[in-house]
Amino acid sequence: MKKWRVGVAGVSRGRSLTRVFGAHSRVEVTALCDIDAAKLAEIGKAFNLPDERLYTDYDAFLAAPMDIVVVATPIALHAEHTIKALESGRHVLCEQTAAYTVEDCGRIVEAVRRTGLKYMMAENYCYFHYVREWRKLIEAGKLGSIYYAEGEYIHEIINLLVDAKTGRYYWRHSRPPVWYCAHTLGPILMLMNDRVVRGCGMTSGFTRKPEYKDHIGFLDIEVGLFQTEKGALVKILRSQVAARPHMVWYSLYGTRGHLENARDRGEGLYYSEEMGGYKNAVAMPCSVTDPEAPAEAKQGGHGTSEYFMIRDFLDAIEQNTRPPIDVARAMDFTVPGLIVHESAMKGGVWMDIPQFTL
Repeated sequence: MKKWRVGVAGVSRGRSLTRVFGAHSRVEVTALCDIDAAKLAEIGKAFNLPDERLYTDYDAFLAAPMDIVVVATPIALHAEHTIKALESGRHVLCEQTAAYTVEDCGRIVEAVRRTGLKYMMAENYCYFHYVREWRKLIEAGKLGSIYYAEGEYIHEIINLLVDAKTGRYYWRHSRPPVWYCAHTLGPILMLMNDRVVRGCGMTSGFTRKPEYKDHIGFLDIEVGLFQTEKGALVKILRSQVAARPHMVWYSLYGTRGHLENARDRGEGLYYSEEMGGYKNAVAMPCSVTDPEAPAEAKQGGHGTSEYFMIRDFLDAIEQNTRPPIDVARAMDFTVPGLIVHESAMKGGVWMDIPQFTL
């Protein structure tokens, strides 16, 4: 069996993906790239890579022997790094979200069309074990037609926005919370087999951290409300500064049932009409780890999600099929956040969501 040669750009976020690729029987990590030379050397040593396969310059990195480039650099660089990798003849697995502007999203789509190579966005929350189990229930008709869904992702990362001691701002300080929307929208739209076509956004402002009001990443909370192509309603909530433990939460309402995970526990709630009434709803486990997965699947972070995500990407390359989160689906998960932030800055007007197809 051919082993796919993988290069990873961005070893901070890419560290988890690098571990999964390194343990995966179908690939070998052949090059790494990062502007932090010390961190690069540390990760390179863990993979027994020679110094000549460690790069601090992205263009030089693209000269390394690779079939696949993993783009895990800061999001503002995703479009440039994705397009260069595609144009160099490599398939691309890119961290979420795809880009920071609608224009850059269009450039990525055009590059995928032009090169004919595979692009997949690495939205690992779609591969949480419980989300994959929910998909089976939905595809079996247990919820009927889903008419409303909510997603919330609260992750207090003030330490990744600013250095409290020096006052130095990090790259995320200029990212509005709702731009980083794929962890909420991605699993919901995948489960609904739908896409959003209109949206509006609102924010509560800078109540939590008013001293940082000139830095958009410190917005308290942003909420996006969307209408889908099938006529359903979706609401998402995002915050990077809210004072609560890390949390991701989903809730889906269907004509025949309901699913949601608990905000702070490893279980959720499930109801279907065949149970004889919603009062008979049952608790269900909501683990991010598949207990039946092979040992190599547990090498990365986020449970076993990244192993199955990578497996699907490799399958798409080998079988010449569309990756599950291909470039068009990546824009379904990315562009709505860009638009509803614009809406929030205009006071919550409804706006059309640009649609991309491959």
